[in-house]
Amino acid sequence: MSEEATRNIGILLFPDVEELDAIGPWEVLAFWTRTFPGDGWRVFCLSADGAPVTCSKGLTVQAHHSMADTPPLDVLLHPGGMGTRPLLRDERHVEWVRSQRRAVPLMTSVCTGSLVYAAAGLLAGRPATTHWGSLELLAELDPTIDVRADDRFVDDGDVVTSAGVSAGIDMALHLVARLASTERAREVRRGIQYDPRPPV
Repeated sequence: MSEEATRNIGILLFPDVEELDAIGPWEVLAFWTRTFPGDGWRVFCLSADGAPVTCSKGLTVQAHHSMADTPPLDVLLHPGGMGTRPLLRDERHVEWVRSQRRAVPLMTSVCTGSLVYAAAGLLAGRPATTHWGSLELLAELDPTIDVRADDRFVDDGDVVTSAGVSAGIDMALHLVARLASTERAREVRRGIQYDPRPPV
């Protein structure tokens, strides 16, 4: 697959991002794109300046790109975490999200990443979800949102939102099924041995 034909998935990193919001989908999407390169996709992480980011529980993750040098995206994944709270008031970040909406065919979020999308006006009049603890805030940010409290993820065409933390893994598998095939998503799920059976 030529470099020109490869399509890009970018996972955004920012200070105090929730680790699994980003790393869960990374595991799914990286396993897919590295194991099946013929599908024509690649995934990478980006941060505002390309520097390492310290996540909410202390894990430090190195981004592959800055916002300025990120290759054109076909999919953007905006994770959540406590770091989204200052982003809601960061007009520069909110405007960057709006600019991505204008250029990126598929916008996705995990957990409270959807709060940032709501602040940017991306979810007006649309169904969406977020972490259970932030459902009321999602509705407050934009009362026109059809908040789906019981859904693990909500696919509304060019915008896909997921509930909290581990729900991002489910959403990422859904993306593999949507962008490749259901059979490919099953192969990825088996490859990462994702078969939730909580012990408690």
